[in-house]
Amino acid sequence: MVAPSFRRRLLCFGALSLLATTAACTDVGEDVRQHENRDGSARQQKFAAAAQEFGVPESVLLAVSYLESRWEDHAGQPSRAAGYGPMHLTDAPWASIDSHHGDGEEDPRGDDARPAPLSHRIEAEASAMEPELHTIDRAAELTGVDTATLRINPAENIRGGAALLAQYQRELTGTVSADPAGWYGAVARYAGSADAATARHFADEVYALMTSGMTRATSDGHAITLDAHPEVQPDTSQLGRLGLRSSSQNDDGVECPDELGCEWIPAPYQGLSGGGYGNHDLAARPDSQEIRYIIIHDTEASYATTLRLVRDPTYVSWHYSLRSSDGHIAQHVDTRDVAWHAGNWYTNAKSIGLEHEGFAAQGTWYTEAMYLSSAKLVRYLAERYDIPLDRAHILGHDNVPGITPAKVAGMHWDPGPYWDWDHYFELLHAPFHPTGDLHSGLVTIKPDFASNQPVFIGCNANLPSAPCPAQGSSSVILHAAPEESAPLLQDIGLRPDGSPSTMRISDVGSRVDTGQQYAVADRSGDWTAIWYLGQKGWFYDPPRTRNAVWATGWVVTPKPDKPWIPVYGRAYPEPEAYPANVPVQTIVPLQYKLLAGQRYAVGFSPEAEYYRAVTLDPAQHVVVRGELQYHQIQFGHRVAYVLADDVVIQPSWYGAP
Repeated sequence: MVAPSFRRRLLCFGALSLLATTAACTDVGEDVRQHENRDGSARQQKFAAAAQEFGVPESVLLAVSYLESRWEDHAGQPSRAAGYGPMHLTDAPWASIDSHHGDGEEDPRGDDARPAPLSHRIEAEASAMEPELHTIDRAAELTGVDTATLRINPAENIRGGAALLAQYQRELTGTVSADPAGWYGAVARYAGSADAATARHFADEVYALMTSGMTRATSDGHAITLDAHPEVQPDTSQLGRLGLRSSSQNDDGVECPDELGCEWIPAPYQGLSGGGYGNHDLAARPDSQEIRYIIIHDTEASYATTLRLVRDPTYVSWHYSLRSSDGHIAQHVDTRDVAWHAGNWYTNAKSIGLEHEGFAAQGTWYTEAMYLSSAKLVRYLAERYDIPLDRAHILGHDNVPGITPAKVAGMHWDPGPYWDWDHYFELLHAPFHPTGDLHSGLVTIKPDFASNQPVFIGCNANLPSAPCPAQGSSSVILHAAPEESAPLLQDIGLRPDGSPSTMRISDVGSRVDTGQQYAVADRSGDWTAIWYLGQKGWFYDPPRTRNAVWATGWVVTPKPDKPWIPVYGRAYPEPEAYPANVPVQTIVPLQYKLLAGQRYAVGFSPEAEYYRAVTLDPAQHVVVRGELQYHQIQFGHRVAYVLADDVVIQPSWYGAP
């Protein structure tokens, strides 16, 4: 749980700013959805009643809903795919906004040796949804319930989803059946996918869930159980009767797990007028350079707009795009090549970038289908390139540092505080567990996502000071002292005047996220302090509802003869390492200082490298390797690098408070 003032919950009904203007807000203590009984078994009963009313096997209805929303109603707020309620009934078109990742003017290439001469603005564009991805009107016709009620009333939303499934089943087979095995085609159609491979993956996940069973309590207190049905053998032949395109699982050459539906939509690599080129660089990874990172982004645009942009040679690039509605994946750049996505050339040269359809502030939640596809893709890539599944290597775009002091303030902050890192790492089969005790000197940030609801502002561009809709968050807020009235920490990279950070949703200056590790600086009552951007940052951490778990590992601290040491945004080689035909890239410290006596968690020790790629001809590209030794540390919300010669590396418990 967070401190009391940050536990305040606001429910905002009506559409968000990406759809319309927020309508009304109320305190969560009031039951504004008066149609649903809120005892712990109510939603389970609604699933049973809807299944009986429309002739859908209850196991099918429950499993489909879990794959869409994990049985959550999200207080009537839309998903990143404009879907509502436990059954994810979709309503209204997306509208793109005027910046790829919200606030910030970073150059996604992040290379001051060759700034990308690109426009990073998106023309305002509304993209109409495909009919199969606009289901709420059809549900309204089938149930006689208006669309406004289907959006905010969980019980009616479940009825709407059941009615749709039953209609799909009748259109496919002529009747409804009590046998769950005979609903494979209807389930596949519910995904809304235009291609057979993605629809198959969705249906297979639904039936795998039916086989194993599931029990979960929703964030608003509903205990729901899907009993295991290992005897169900679905009739997968129904898929061929849906008329979907391409029955092959993946396009030839696409780098993707066999079970997922992935297609190849290439980003253009071509020369431009004026001698420039776009929109990525050819390379020979991992032979030329190790791939160390996977970077999680959100698109800040619809899936259709995202595909349009990545095919624009004057824009930027990323390796994969993932669709929210069904988890469908498109690959655009070979993983051996360097995409322009993270705002830091060192990171780009050593990473793979994944864009997830959605908005970091606008909209509210990511679908389970997209989380599942993303986690399977990341597991596949991590195994292929030997990338550890931890938060030192699986970074959000918001964790990537600026390359120089001037670039820090413009860095992007997606996927934002509403990305569920705890659940994501469970799907990666790498959950966060305690690995230490009170004296081990490190913590892994781990709030309860559902109940951790910091009150951010700035989600609605028309109401910049209004609170964002209440929702679970991976972010924990830091204070300058162990009390909720204390100011937030300073981030001189974002505010050179030294003013405190804010609760604006894009302001990462006093914020930590699930899975990140920090060295413990102090304890006081129910508060824990960590070292953060050269300061003590205090977060509320009571024993019964902890926001972190104890951990062990390695930390760095300045050598005894150094009152402070610099930190860096990239791990570039020493000048002597550069051949005569490659301009030396200056090792520029950031504006922060790591002070004597402070300790920071070590992620790993990266290579000192620079990839020189400023022409269309890859034969002229050069990898420069140096002798300098760096350590990557968790310095603030973003990672940073320190020189090994400047620090002592120690076990986390050595000298711990």
